[in-house]
Amino acid sequence: MSRQDSYKHPMASRFRGFLPVVVDVETAGFNANTDALLEIAAATLTMDENGYLMVDKYYEAHVEPFEGANLERAALDFTGIDPFDPDRGAISEQEALENIFRPIRKSIKSHDCKRAILVGHNSAFDQGFVNAATERNDIKRNPFHPFSSFDTATLSGLAYGQTVLAKACEVADIEFDGKKAHSALYDTLKTAELFCSIVNRWKDLGGWDMVLAAQDYGDEFTI
Repeated sequence: MSRQDSYKHPMASRFRGFLPVVVDVETAGFNANTDALLEIAAATLTMDENGYLMVDKYYEAHVEPFEGANLERAALDFTGIDPFDPDRGAISEQEALENIFRPIRKSIKSHDCKRAILVGHNSAFDQGFVNAATERNDIKRNPFHPFSSFDTATLSGLAYGQTVLAKACEVADIEFDGKKAHSALYDTLKTAELFCSIVNRWKDLGGWDMVLAAQDYGDEFTI
């Protein structure tokens, strides 16, 4: 077998075969089982020839409240979302999730990974709403690991001493416009920049090379 035939994308080895996909949701409350999912965005990541992470592609959807969904007024006031504004171009939960999941599955395949792992700022919140909506709509092919995730609030607390997204971005020298915050797409892209910054900084500090040496991955994964 030639080296070309056996080649695997370096991303396949960086996170144990998981492809990091950054997700943010905007909702009408905190309860994933009862409160409406109103916006969802996702950004797939890739790795360059030098082993640095970067945003690859991104996707978003405005979502119609599911039948019987609870709409907390405080949450709507906080996000500024009018769930019934026709200009939102909202689609059903099922259509929104399929539109997000489909390109994620393709990205998993193109990066030689086996599954996606959700990256989020306070990721348990986003993961909870994604899982609840997936189950509610009986979607069988959820590309994400069902419970593992990467939480940038935790990672940025370690790397930058800040857990609030805007504050962590400030320390990481990532531009952040508070007026655009609480848009699922904007928060997704900023969270993606933050995650890439942390992982790439760890690489620059020699942390990943140390892991490679310790695990004896060999020349194929020396990046």
